[in-house]
Amino acid sequence: MNPIITLLILLGYFGLLIFIARLTADKNDHKAFFVGNRQSPWYVVAFGMIGASLSGVTFISVPGWVGSTHFGYMQMVFGYLVGYTVIALVLMPVYYKLNLISIYTYLEKRFGVYSYKTGAVFFLISRVVGASFRLYLVAIVLQTQVFDRLEWQVPFIITVGIAISLIWMYTWQGGIKTIIWTDTLQTACMLIAVAVSIWGIGQFFDKNIFELSDMVMKSSYSTIFFWEDWKASSHFVKKFLSGAFIAIVMTGLDQDMMQKNLSCKNIKEAKWNMFSFAFILIFVNFFFLMLGALLFMFAEHKGISIPNKTDLLFPIIAMEGHLGVSVAILFIVGLIASAYSSADSALTALTTSFCVDILNFEKKGHNEKKVLRRNTHIGMSLLLLVVIVVFDLINNDNVVSALFIYAGFTYGPLLGMYAFGFLLNRIVVDKYVPVIAIASVLITLLIKFKSIGGYQFGFELLIVNGLITFMGMLIFSKKRVLKSQEFVR
Repeated sequence: MNPIITLLILLGYFGLLIFIARLTADKNDHKAFFVGNRQSPWYVVAFGMIGASLSGVTFISVPGWVGSTHFGYMQMVFGYLVGYTVIALVLMPVYYKLNLISIYTYLEKRFGVYSYKTGAVFFLISRVVGASFRLYLVAIVLQTQVFDRLEWQVPFIITVGIAISLIWMYTWQGGIKTIIWTDTLQTACMLIAVAVSIWGIGQFFDKNIFELSDMVMKSSYSTIFFWEDWKASSHFVKKFLSGAFIAIVMTGLDQDMMQKNLSCKNIKEAKWNMFSFAFILIFVNFFFLMLGALLFMFAEHKGISIPNKTDLLFPIIAMEGHLGVSVAILFIVGLIASAYSSADSALTALTTSFCVDILNFEKKGHNEKKVLRRNTHIGMSLLLLVVIVVFDLINNDNVVSALFIYAGFTYGPLLGMYAFGFLLNRIVVDKYVPVIAIASVLITLLIKFKSIGGYQFGFELLIVNGLITFMGMLIFSKKRVLKSQEFVR
């Protein structure tokens, strides 16, 4: 596809996002930036969260993952349902009862300032690296398929800089209120791109959607459940439990995702949002896997070489014109939408958490808040740029695997801290919590790199990490005596 046309599509798309931002932004309204004045329609939040949860990683990597793991990813998706149920019925009622802006202030109310700052720092590290993973993948595609094909040389750092600058342009003022509506547009674009891509492959095979589904389900790619080897990382029980806990930590304990939920009018609508989001997500992930199987079958019939990094199979087939110009154009739109639907909200959440949790934003004056929020937003943008460039120098793993394995190390202590707070009526020695959390990560790293009786650790390292943190807090705790009217959790 002509790179100039791709650039024009990119600019037109962001022009639309900036237009939406201007309509939704409330100048100097910090409450609108952080929680959207708690007036967001739950159904809009739910639909937009689909794109934010899937991201560019799912758009490209999950279809590419089918070649090695078939439909095994659905085992984790089924686990997500359990996790989202826990979020809706256990976590969100507490967040709404405490009227939180940052969910990590719960840790201060429950344990103390050291626990609070530890949770916030772990989130900041987690989200910076997670957002960088996602943006890196998209930046690589833009670099190889667009900027490397131009007559003039465009360095990768410039590509990344452009990508992040575009996010900043439409998020710096409106914050989460703008994100809610831009995510809705971006989710629609991403799903349309997947649907049209499947349609394009159907045209090649001369089959309708039902015949394509039958073809996929009869292929070797359609295997969902893996029961044979309990030591293997692909075993159903491991994947299912990992999916449940990943959903809890990467949505329920993540400021990025919860900030959208906290913008709903009340807890009832927030629950509607979470349950509808969880239900739709099952079908969306299934269609991504179906697309992946069809891409591999299409490549086999056309004699297209499967790239070593299967993440690139979808971009190669779409952008080299194998499915026609319309699919190529929509792929570009879908790719951009999938990347930015998660990256823009991540940048807003990073700004929120750093301002509220680290800089004590609520204690500042109005004018100071304005400058602080703007500077933090710029600083987080630059931080993402640096991390993506560094990641480009060292990355050689499948992006999806890297993302979830990393989550096991960074979200694990958050899982342990929140589980301790919700399950036990005990007081922890607050000043020891940072040491416990760091030790938990280091121990989990040792476990990962040391095979135990041939057992292969996978995403369940998240559970192990959380359990280590939980046990460490239990050792340095004592029974809690509740005061009158004190909040139990």
